Amino acid sequence: MKRIVLMGNPNVGKSALFARLTGVRMISSNYPGTTVEFTSGKVKIGPEFMEIIDAPGTYSLEPACKAEEVAAHILPAGDVVINAVDATQLERNLFLTMALLKFGKPVVIALNMADEAHHKGIRIDAGRLEKILGVPVVETCAISGEGIKQLAGRLADAKANSFPHQDHERWQHIGNIIQQVQSLKHHHHTLLEIFSDLTLHPATGILFALLVVLACFQVVRWIGEGFITLLLDPFFNVVWQPWLMRLSGVLGPDSWLHYLLIGKLFHGQINYAESLGLLSTGIYVPLAMVLPYVFAFFLVLGILEDTGYLPRLGILLDAPLHRLGLHGFAIIPLLLGGGCHVPGILSTRMLESRPQRVVTAMLITICIPCMGQTAMIYGFLAGSGALGPFIIFATLAVAGLGLALIAKAFNRAEIPEMFVEIPPYRLPGFRMLSLKVGLRTRQFLLEALPYVLLGVLIMNVLYSLQVIKILGNLAAPITTGILGLPADTTASLLLGFLRKDVSVGMLAPLGLDFKQSVIACVVLVMQFPCIATLVILLREFGTKDTLAILTIMFIMSLAVGGMLNLLL
Repeated sequence: MKRIVLMGNPNVGKSALFARLTGVRMISSNYPGTTVEFTSGKVKIGPEFMEIIDAPGTYSLEPACKAEEVAAHILPAGDVVINAVDATQLERNLFLTMALLKFGKPVVIALNMADEAHHKGIRIDAGRLEKILGVPVVETCAISGEGIKQLAGRLADAKANSFPHQDHERWQHIGNIIQQVQSLKHHHHTLLEIFSDLTLHPATGILFALLVVLACFQVVRWIGEGFITLLLDPFFNVVWQPWLMRLSGVLGPDSWLHYLLIGKLFHGQINYAESLGLLSTGIYVPLAMVLPYVFAFFLVLGILEDTGYLPRLGILLDAPLHRLGLHGFAIIPLLLGGGCHVPGILSTRMLESRPQRVVTAMLITICIPCMGQTAMIYGFLAGSGALGPFIIFATLAVAGLGLALIAKAFNRAEIPEMFVEIPPYRLPGFRMLSLKVGLRTRQFLLEALPYVLLGVLIMNVLYSLQVIKILGNLAAPITTGILGLPADTTASLLLGFLRKDVSVGMLAPLGLDFKQSVIACVVLVMQFPCIATLVILLREFGTKDTLAILTIMFIMSLAVGGMLNLLL
């Protein structure tokens, strides 16, 4: 089977081309660093199947970061190379094209974003470019699918290098090529381009960024609460609960199977937050309390990615993040960590130095609640209005700032300046956006539901064996003395290792007052990571750095929780 390698600069639409060619449900994002690990799929060209590999974005074949190392490593394994080129930035993209031609592999050039080039008044003679370089050139638009069929048809025409040149002559050749194939006409700024300038200017961009962040949280809350109020709560109360009550009558309220599947009844009814049954709490927590907010977050994140706003946000925040000892790119892992810690930590690979990666991963793990936790916090503190969540998130923000400054004092490594491609603003494609949101939501459910059920099961077992009571007594000096929490809170702290959003839900039956609820939520966010996050930390950073993060996490959670106990 022939192997095709898809290569190009970051942010030229490679992942979208990959999805169009293979039909594989690949996440396509509008910021650099998404494809750190390569993804493969199959494409059928005529009667023949071919494997296609989506390599990480790279600017040259001389690696300067982890992503470029992976790309350079993949290239020799390919039989044919599809070089994805941004038609709006032809001159800069041709530098990699010339390097690929010199490498000697058969090449086909996908002149992507051709529609955007036309909108900007850029005209490229694809036929002339093909004659000069000696390899097929096809104009494409991966978002709409234009040119994809022609690109697949030209793979059989791929040719090896027919444009010999010396490295020191490369830019001279590129300049000559641009003069022959590209023409420009007068182009007035569009509204989107004017808007792009405003969102990049510090005076207006920071204000816009604050509005975007606030709007995102409001939209997530509005969509999440809307799903719960209008759809999920009616379903569980009108459809699911009567079925469970019939099952309860069959099993008998005193049987062990009833306690396992349905849990305890309160005044003859099921309380989804407190019953602790696999079919009651175990189903209701992930589907009705967490999933609506998670879905809303993934939808908002996907829109921010596909419109092209995230790299602009990184540039705006590069200067303040430098003062905290972080790179501007760190904002992307931090935002992703707000959805789930695992992709947030994985995306730290886009950062150039290991100390930067470790510090960013530490901030994600300790000070940023995942979307599941955020949803549970909103649900758990719904009776306190906005005050409870505000105190929790403000405390986490202050703790994160302090932790970043402490890490900066110990880390003397130089932080490189930020160089990033700024894509044009685009309207998100419905197909790609829905594909992305669906994939992320499904992945969350596959990961969350088993852990929720396992957590509820373990809670039942621990309660029935009196283990919670024993552990509560052992941890009483810390739980009640330092944190001011009931001894039973130990169960939720332990469950955080399985699934941190579940542990927040397990606070509901404890009858905590406002102060205790706030402290418990903060400590649960900052305490030991869930098992999935721990595995990723060990894989990415090794035992030594992971143990250091865990130690800092334990100290920080107790210190911050203790301070809240004194202040509130």
